[in-house]
Parts: sequence; structure tokens; C-alpha cells
Amino acid sequence: MKIYLLALVFTMSFIYGCTGNGENVGKNDFVKVKDGHFVRKDKPYYYVGTNFWYGAILGSEGQGGDRARLCRELDTMKEMGIDNLRILVGSDGQRGVTTKVEPTLQIEPGVYNDTILAGLDYLLMEMGKRDMVAVLYLNNAWEWSGGYGFYLEHAGVGKAPRPNEDGYPAYMNFVAKYASCQKAHELFYDYVRFILGRTNRYTNVRYVDDPAIMSWQIGNEPRAFSKEALPDFEKWLAEASALIRSIDPNHLISVGSEGSWGCENDITSYERICADKNIDYCNVHLWPYNWSWARKDHLVEDLDTSCVNTKKYIDEHLAVCARLKKPLVMEEFGYPRDGFSFSLNSSTKGRDGYYRFVFSLVGDNAENGGYFAGCNFWGWGGFAQPRHEQWQVGDDYTGDPAQEAQGLNSVFASDTTTLQVVKAEVDRMSNIGKK
Repeated sequence: MKIYLLALVFTMSFIYGCTGNGENVGKNDFVKVKDGHFVRKDKPYYYVGTNFWYGAILGSEGQGGDRARLCRELDTMKEMGIDNLRILVGSDGQRGVTTKVEPTLQIEPGVYNDTILAGLDYLLMEMGKRDMVAVLYLNNAWEWSGGYGFYLEHAGVGKAPRPNEDGYPAYMNFVAKYASCQKAHELFYDYVRFILGRTNRYTNVRYVDDPAIMSWQIGNEPRAFSKEALPDFEKWLAEASALIRSIDPNHLISVGSEGSWGCENDITSYERICADKNIDYCNVHLWPYNWSWARKDHLVEDLDTSCVNTKKYIDEHLAVCARLKKPLVMEEFGYPRDGFSFSLNSSTKGRDGYYRFVFSLVGDNAENGGYFAGCNFWGWGGFAQPRHEQWQVGDDYTGDPAQEAQGLNSVFASDTTTLQVVKAEVDRMSNIGKK
């Protein structure tokens, strides 16, 4: 038995280094930016990834945890060549709130649910085994995981309206106060220090030394929510990125922005934000249906219009990237199933066409200098079997958070035609660096 245990310890030490301080991790193990392009293991890195916001919850052994499903999902994605996952670190606030992700990680400022922390540790361990990388976002402008509203409430600003009860205008008017609320920022910074200061309990590797992390992301779709708040918004993002850099010199830092859409349609504000020395690459998000480019009952017919507007939006931001010499990632985009159906049995002709178009633009050296380096479609539903249109505790997690209809933008393991499109583009991008 002692011999077996020694052999096991040796094996684990070989796999993970077991130093706890990154001594066995080389600098080229981390994704870097060189001359405006991603580099991974000394090779150009272009990718098709996905959003897997619920990964840390699946990795837990508490409510919502399902490690067997997590490993099955990771294996399926890896087999397709998907190696880049955008993931929520954790939800904030109390449980039992309709349209909010649960279980939550940060119940109150500084009070953490250890089962979700264990889930994040486990997720990163399993991703590391499969040579996958995570983009981890730390905050959220929207209600579905807490974020802005949570920090404002605990800063004494008042109770955050719930969009499903009070409407989005009321919610947005409230969270517009976040940009200038230093107390809310300080509560968030404490959270950042805690998360980035962690050591993975399973691998004994500090988060700052873990090459399974590609990027720390300040938030999911951070917004100013008013033109007047843009100066304070830009100041906050600069402070947050500087704090992250001071703690972690190894990993990339990104904003999580929708682009000019998330900067009150002010592309100059977006450029100032991305020009910050601590921001390594630029983001855009794109939602043709949400942005009224595609109509609910004409999704296939409106595909061409959606593609034209998409290219125009991407090109506008690629011009910024060319000036800044930084890569661009379109890290959120979705397109509803045909007929605006939520059923796994419905067709996806419109979505397949939209995905194919977006993927084709990544790594297009002739037209944009190759600055369009990657994309993460929204989102991975995998083997989930939705039971209700409105997510309820005990239901499978899908790519659609709790505030959205389950099945709206999820890509499931049964979506054969969509996965064929994804696989074809993954294969194409894997050959870009070999030319």
C-alpha cells in the first residue's frame, strides 16, 4: 500500500508540479500577446471557443454540482477542438431570487460558499488535464449573477430593482450609480484580491501560476449606463485592471466589453479603455436579435442583414485594434433557433449560417491583419435537458442563464449541424499557425 501511495504522489507531482508556486511552469505555457496576436506555447493562437458560465457550479459537490457531467462536457468540447471557455467565477447575493443564478459564491461581501470555490478549483484542474484555457469574469453589469447591484446594495445605495419585476429601465437607472460609487468598487476589489490570491486545493498551484487560466476579465458586459458616467466608468476599469496586474503578472487581462454598444455607442470611449497598458486585448459582443437586426418570425430571412451589420460592427472595432496593436475576440454572440423555438428538436438553419459567417472572419489576414483572433459562441448547453422555460432550482444548467428562456441560445450536444460548423472552423484555425 505504501508503495502504491508513493507512486500516486509521484504521478500527481509529475502532472501538476506540486510546487504550489509555479516553479515548473514556463512562461510560454501562458497565453500571451505578441505583436498584436495571441501566442500559446510559442505558436499563433486563433480559436473558436464557447461560453460555459456554469462550469464552476458543475464542478462543485453541493447544490447544482455534477462532476460526471462536467467531465463529459469537457471531453466532448475537447474532442471537437474547443479549448477556450469563458466562465463565471461565481454569483453574488442570496439564494431564492427568480432569474438569478444559484447557488451563489459570495453570499455577502467577504462571505464565501466554499463548495463553489471547490468547484472552481476542480474545473480548473480538469481543464488543465485537457490542455484547455479559461477566461474568468469577476463581475457582471446584469442582474443574473449579482455584480453591480450586489455591490451597490452593500455600499448602502439601496435595494437593486429586479428587471423581471420592475423593468430594465428601473434596473439600469439604479446600476448607473456603480461607475462613481467608490465604496462599491472597494468591495469588488476585496473580492478580486481574494479570488486571485487563491491556491487550488486539488493541484496545489496558485491561481496566478496556473496556465489553465488565459485571462482575468473585469466583468461580463460592464457598462456605464449613461453618457455622463463614462469618465467614472473608464476610471474604474483602469483601477481594476491595475489592481489585477499588481497581483498577477502572468495572465492576460480583458474588460468583457460589448464594444461601443457597451460604451453608450461611443467608440472613442471604447478605444480609451482598450488603450490602457494593463488591457491586453479587446472584446466585442454581438446579438442580432437583441439589437433588432433579426426579427423573431424572420430569423432565416434576416440572416443576410445580420451578417452585413455584424461585419460592419466588427470592422469598426478592428480599426481600433489596428491602432492599438491588440487582438480582438468576439466573446459573446448568439442566434435563436429557427421559429424562435426553445425545443432541442427544432432546426437551426439561421444559427448555423450566422455561426459560419462569424467564424469565417477569424484569422482573416488579408482583410484585417489577423487582429480578429478568436470567438466564443453563447453558449454551451451540451447534454442538458431543460425541463422548464423559466429555470428552476434542480433543473439542468444550460447556456442560457436563469433570466432567459432555457434553450434560447444554447448549443446542445444533439445540435449536429451546428457542431459540424464549429468543428470545421476549429480545424481551419488550428492550421493558421502552420502556414
